[in-house]
Amino acid sequence: MARRTFQLNLFWRTFVLLALLLAGGITAWVQTLRQMEFEPRAVAAAQQTAGLVNLSRAALRSVDGIHRVALVKTMDGQNTVRVQPREPGDSWEPFATDRFSRSVSNELQSRLGPDALVARSVNGQPGMWVGFTIDHDPYWMRTPPETTGPLTRRTWMVWLAIALAATVLGSVVIARLINRPLRELSFAASRIREGDLDSRLDENTLTSEISEVNRGFNRMVRELAKIEEARAVMLAGISHDLRTPLARLRLEAEMSVDSDEARRNMAADIEQLDAIIDKFMDYARPGEARLHPVPLAPLIDREAAALRDPAQIRITSEVGADVAVLADETELGRVFANLFENARRYGRSEHTGVAAVTVGAARTGGSAVVTVRDHGPGVAPDKLAQLTTPFFRGDVARTAASGAGLGLAIVEKSLQRMGGSVELANAPGGGLMLHLHLRLAA
Repeated sequence: MARRTFQLNLFWRTFVLLALLLAGGITAWVQTLRQMEFEPRAVAAAQQTAGLVNLSRAALRSVDGIHRVALVKTMDGQNTVRVQPREPGDSWEPFATDRFSRSVSNELQSRLGPDALVARSVNGQPGMWVGFTIDHDPYWMRTPPETTGPLTRRTWMVWLAIALAATVLGSVVIARLINRPLRELSFAASRIREGDLDSRLDENTLTSEISEVNRGFNRMVRELAKIEEARAVMLAGISHDLRTPLARLRLEAEMSVDSDEARRNMAADIEQLDAIIDKFMDYARPGEARLHPVPLAPLIDREAAALRDPAQIRITSEVGADVAVLADETELGRVFANLFENARRYGRSEHTGVAAVTVGAARTGGSAVVTVRDHGPGVAPDKLAQLTTPFFRGDVARTAASGAGLGLAIVEKSLQRMGGSVELANAPGGGLMLHLHLRLAA
C-alpha cells in the first residue's frame, strides 16, 4: 500500500504561512523597537533625574542652614522624590548592574559630575538614589525605580501577545479571502462530478486571474453539457437502431428455419446480442443517482428471484431486515443483478456445476459492508485489480465469453455514483468475494 503523507488543505496552508510570516515580522519589529528605545530611554531617565537633583540643589542652596534642615525633613517625607542627609555609615549598592543601568549611571555622572554617586538601594531601601553635596554636606535623593527603568519584559510580552492575536485574526481573514474562489471552484467541480452540469462560476470577480479561470471552467461545463446531450441522443439512437433489426431477424429466423435446435440457437444468439446492448447502455448511463433509504433484504430477494434456477445458481441471503442504505433503488438493483449474473456465469463449483452465492451485511460506523461470495474457482491474484476494467475477462471467463465484459465495471461505476465503493478478493476457502461499501440510511 502507498504510504499516506500528512496533508493540509489550502486554507490551513495559507493561514499557517501567513501567520508565520506576520509573527516573524512582528517579533523582529519588537526586537528592533526595543533596541531603538533603549538609548533614548536611558538618556531621558538620566535627564529627568539630573533635573530633579539640580532642582533640589537649587532649593537647598537658596535657604540658610536652619531652614535647610527643615526643608530636607519636608522633602524626606515625600512619597515620590525624597531628599535626606547622607550618613557615613550608609550602605548602598551600585546602580550600574546591566547595560541600561550603566548607560543611565554614566549619563548622570556626565551631567552631575564624577563625584556623583548612583545607587539602586540605600540601607536596604530600593529605588534610584543619587548622592550629591551642597557646601560639603552630602545628601541622597531618591526616585522610584519605575520612573527610570526600561519597559519591563511583562509589558513587552503583553504587547507582543496582542500583536500576535491580531496577526492570527488577520491571517484567518486573509486566508479566507484568498481561498474563497478556489473553494467555490472545488465545490463546482464536485457538483460536475456528481452529474450537475448546470453549475456556473462568477466571471466578474475583481481578480483577473480568477475571472479567467472561472470563464474557462464555465466554457468547459458548457462543452461537457453538449457532449452529454449528444451521448444521450447517440445511445438512444444506437439502442433503437440495433434492436429493431434484431427483432426482425428473430422473427424471420423463427419463420424460415425448420430445425427447432437451429431456431433455439439463433434465438439465444439474438438474446445474447440484446443483453450485450443492455450492458453497453448500463455502462454508458449518465452519472446521476437519486439517493433515498432502500431496505437491502427485499431488494436482494427480488433480484435473486429473477435468477433462482437451482440447476445453475443458488443464492442465500443473510442480510437482516433492518439494514437500509442510501442508494438509488434501480441502480442498486442493477448492481446485484450484475453480481448474481456474473456468479452464475463464472462462479460455478467444479464439482456440482452450480454457483452457490452467499450475501451478508455488516455495519461499520456509518457504512454498511455487503459481502457477496461465490464458491467457484476464483481469480488469479494478479487479475483481481483488472476485473472492474471495461471489457476485461479473467482466464476462467475466456472459455465461456458470452458476456460483454462490463458486469463488474458497471457495478463499480454504479456504486461510485451512489457514493460507495467495491473491493474484490479471493475467499479463503475458494471463490470470489466482493465487499460493497454503502452509506447507511439514518
